[in-house]
Amino acid sequence: MTALAVPLTPAAAHAATATATHGRLTYTHGTFTASHQRVLAVAGTVNARDTGGYRTYDGKTTRSGVLYRSEALSALPPDGVTAVGRLGLSRVIDLRTPTEIQYDGTDRLPTGVAATPHPLDDTGLYFLMRQVVGSKDPAYQQATLGDGKAEERMRTLYRGFVTSAANRAALGAAVRDIANSTGPVLFHCSAGKDRTGVLADIVLRAVGVPAAVSEQDYLLSSELRAASDKALRDQLKATGYMQNPDLLIPLQEVRTDYLSAFRDQAVQDYGSFGGFLTDGLGLDALTLARLRAHTVG
Repeated sequence: MTALAVPLTPAAAHAATATATHGRLTYTHGTFTASHQRVLAVAGTVNARDTGGYRTYDGKTTRSGVLYRSEALSALPPDGVTAVGRLGLSRVIDLRTPTEIQYDGTDRLPTGVAATPHPLDDTGLYFLMRQVVGSKDPAYQQATLGDGKAEERMRTLYRGFVTSAANRAALGAAVRDIANSTGPVLFHCSAGKDRTGVLADIVLRAVGVPAAVSEQDYLLSSELRAASDKALRDQLKATGYMQNPDLLIPLQEVRTDYLSAFRDQAVQDYGSFGGFLTDGLGLDALTLARLRAHTVG
């Protein structure tokens, strides 16, 4: 979620590391260790990865080194910028709102790489979270986020990716940029999980990756972000901002029912996922063919 990527107190050190091991990346946080070939070792990130390596319905595979997803790149240290430079990016797509960029900063990118803004509305969650956390008021925090309210706000956010004409325009423009690119592309929002997750789901399913497989790519964000998200909650409790920081968990995690809210709304409004692509996002057959040609080998 947008606001949680920018705590009101100094950011806790990332409680996670990624190291190269025999061509794979072993990602470790807390007691959880998993090997994900697509996770990138980029200093300053915990959720940067390659969308390559997924099988499509017709037996082909999404290409590696072509399309990347991540959290915001505005806090990269110099070695993180260097690591991003090695990806050979032709374009970075920034899904954050202008307000987020104003507060969080522009991306720190290698020379010659520019960020293209395609902002997706966060339904006011950025400022809401700053207000809720900054209040230091347990009763207000419980009333705003407790008893399922946080979960419903997330489902509302995801439905809005379909119901908002501006969001549909931004998503369609982002897909067209990917389809028409001449080199590798990276796209991101703030935490790299909600808006980024939805765009990844659109692209992967549009090129023939089964919905269940795309969902697993989406859900991986919760695993990769678990340590840094917990570090933030611990910090907010230790500094007196929240007595019950677990109220934030529904906003920090990605969940199947959040993604389902987006997918179901798309089918409800446009009859099918294909209808959403063409009628909702304005993608024509040539653009979709280019997208597949660029991302599938």
